Amino acid sequence: MNKPTTPRHPSLVRRLVLLASVWSLAVVIITGLALITFFARASTMRFDDSLSELVDNLVAGTSLDDAGQVAAPPLTDQRALRAYSGKYWEIAQATQMGGFRAIVRSRSLWDFALAPPPEGAGAIAAKPGKAIFYDSHGPQKGEHVRVAAMQALLPDMKTPLIFLAAEDRSPIDRDIRTFAASVAVALALLGAGLVTAVVIQVRFGLQPLFALRREVAGVRTGKAERVVGDYPTELEPLAHELNALVAHNQEVVERQRTHVGNLAHALKTPLSVMLAEAAAQPGDLADVVTRQSETMRQQVDHHLRRARAAARAQGPGERTAVGPVLEELTLTLDKVFQEDGGEVDWLAPDDLYFHGERQDLLEIAGNVMENACKWRTRRVWAKAEPVSAGQFRLTVEDDGPGLPEDGKDEVFKRGMRLDETAPGSGLGLSIVDELVKAYGGQVTLSRSGMGGLKVEMLLPRAEA
Repeated sequence: MNKPTTPRHPSLVRRLVLLASVWSLAVVIITGLALITFFARASTMRFDDSLSELVDNLVAGTSLDDAGQVAAPPLTDQRALRAYSGKYWEIAQATQMGGFRAIVRSRSLWDFALAPPPEGAGAIAAKPGKAIFYDSHGPQKGEHVRVAAMQALLPDMKTPLIFLAAEDRSPIDRDIRTFAASVAVALALLGAGLVTAVVIQVRFGLQPLFALRREVAGVRTGKAERVVGDYPTELEPLAHELNALVAHNQEVVERQRTHVGNLAHALKTPLSVMLAEAAAQPGDLADVVTRQSETMRQQVDHHLRRARAAARAQGPGERTAVGPVLEELTLTLDKVFQEDGGEVDWLAPDDLYFHGERQDLLEIAGNVMENACKWRTRRVWAKAEPVSAGQFRLTVEDDGPGLPEDGKDEVFKRGMRLDETAPGSGLGLSIVDELVKAYGGQVTLSRSGMGGLKVEMLLPRAEA
């Protein structure tokens, strides 16, 4: 069975940073490619200019000797005289198959013939008197050369000649790679700087929103009663609306408490009158009225207590330190049960707070600790500890006889006492269970390591 996946909530910061980062990096990458392309084109054009000059010199200096043979001019570049030097020239004629037939070539070519462009010699013939440029292979293995070719007709010749000049292009390829690497490093640093600047800008720009969130959390946990920060124009209306909502909720909670109090007064007074009248006129009818009236009073107390606790749990601004409450209860119980010679110890962090009213925590912890004192042999131990950011656990243990397994569910029933000889009304743990559940918590009973009963209560925790 597949577990349901929790939906991921999109982050506004992540969205803004991602959008700005993608845009910035795209601009950086496009700029880098453009710079590298422009540099490669400029380097190639400068390289082509030198080849074009060599072709022009070939055309201008080539002539026919007395025997009618093509005679190349003496060129000053000594590299053309050294075999496979990387600087080459050739004078050729086009063949019918689109290739070249070499007539005169530089010594640097040795017995190698320069290849025609991919389109064939016809591409050169289509632009007579104008140099065209293309990449080809040189006489050495793996050598890439840049070739300039021009077709021209010499005087006293009926067939045009093709003049070719070529040079090893590895220097410009090396320059382009060096430039590309330098640009890549520079733009990578620029891109990292831009992304960092975007993150800082977004975090700084959204700081008022984070501050508003903290203030709202403070109101929710009881640290503040309203949002009081000075916010930008865009967030000021939101802050006002949040304050209005908080005020409205507080008004609703107060109205609920008033209604609960009025209802309690309206119901308890007639019940008290009925009980007094029944006590004044004993008999079977009076006994029935008394039992039913007591049941009605318990039901009224039960539902009114739940309503008050629910209203307090929902209202903002309720926060109670746990340690002082346990200390107060310990001192009180030590005085009440001083005759049995027992002791009550407690432990709670100083920064642990109950998200609710002090009176409710007193009633929850007091009922459980009082019940433990009634059944203890010598010792009662109370401990409060955080469980998560929103909950803490209150544990009360004693060294008494404990509870049988089949009695753990019975003690939560109203008026139920497993031992009728023990003092009390049987309402303590029932009240605790009602209040804890009203706060969204849970009560668990188990065997204590001290031998008696262990009561664990999960309660809402407020931020320190």
